[in-house]
Amino acid sequence: MINDTFYDIAIIGGGISSCVFSSFHLKNGYKGRIAIIENGRNLGGRSSTRNSISNLGWQLNHGSPNFNICNSNNNVMLKTFIKELLDSKIIQSDPSDLIKLYEDPNDQNKLICDFHSCQNYISSSSMSDLSKNIINHYNLKNQVDFYFQTLIVKLKYENNCWILTSKNGYKFKTKFLVCSSNLILHKRSLDIMNTNQIPLRQAIPINSDKKIDTILHLLKNQEYVQRLTFLIYTKSNYCYKDDYKKRFRYFLLNNLLEEKFKFERIIFQKQINNKIGIVIHTRNKKFITEYFQSNNKNKFKNILLDNFNQIFDKNYYINKLIDYQDISIMIWRSSQPSGLGIPENLQVCDKYKIAFCGDWFDLEGFGRIEGAILSALKLSYKISSLD
Repeated sequence: MINDTFYDIAIIGGGISSCVFSSFHLKNGYKGRIAIIENGRNLGGRSSTRNSISNLGWQLNHGSPNFNICNSNNNVMLKTFIKELLDSKIIQSDPSDLIKLYEDPNDQNKLICDFHSCQNYISSSSMSDLSKNIINHYNLKNQVDFYFQTLIVKLKYENNCWILTSKNGYKFKTKFLVCSSNLILHKRSLDIMNTNQIPLRQAIPINSDKKIDTILHLLKNQEYVQRLTFLIYTKSNYCYKDDYKKRFRYFLLNNLLEEKFKFERIIFQKQINNKIGIVIHTRNKKFITEYFQSNNKNKFKNILLDNFNQIFDKNYYINKLIDYQDISIMIWRSSQPSGLGIPENLQVCDKYKIAFCGDWFDLEGFGRIEGAILSALKLSYKISSLD
């Protein structure tokens, strides 16, 4: 059954780019109805927060805990937007410690991390709230509706409208479609959705539109970084060795340590009750493959604990972890793009009333929140004639 509301714009994906696009479009005077359709439980995409059901009272940013803006091209639109978020206290500068770990303390070659260069910011609340607050800033007339735990698996374009079908059979009808996630365009959708054809290709046959053909062809060659995130809920007696008071603390592992221990970065997050949550990111392909193939997931928790304690053995700041309250694992469906960025001139397809935004475009900040924000701001201007 088609949803009773006929939307002017439907957006697939509830990440940062989706929220920035919606907010900025409303700011620019858009009067139509917008639907944001997200498979997860909350907004944020790879920048979201886990409000644990089994561990009440915990809030862990299990994706990106902060974000950085370089804006080396001095884009006025981006600069103005970030200033507005700062002025409205939606974000603030990140004062957290960033500590780089090396296998040999005497051989500290420069460790470059794209996620922590230039100016770093954090949400004034949680990362999920960041996305929500960005939208609420201009959603004053409640023009945006949200649909969570809704995975779009089928697209159909007929009579100048899009009909979107979710995995549970729910349908949406919209005049214009925006894809902030590239899942329905990317080859990885075949496995995730258990389908034999990429959904957008199924909706728009080959040779029907040159832009669509080009973007689908290019996406065949766009890789993505697969990650697992381990969330450790510590007991109340776990603390730092020093008197560190700030909310976050970041540890980055150099290549040798990452290869040895399988961890990319380790992020400590102080809770309201002063307990310390630990979020460990891994992108090691072999380790991830072994996790999926293993029938003994507790084995990986033991490996996790052992590696953690080896890393922080004799560390000045961090105590070893002897016991914990719980460990949960986040398997990411959304993924960081890698390698080939999609040209900006492919963002809008007028013929089929479809447009795209996200960090997967070839813009400054490719693969990061900066790129997601910039693509959304640019897209709003490009389709401002919709009103």
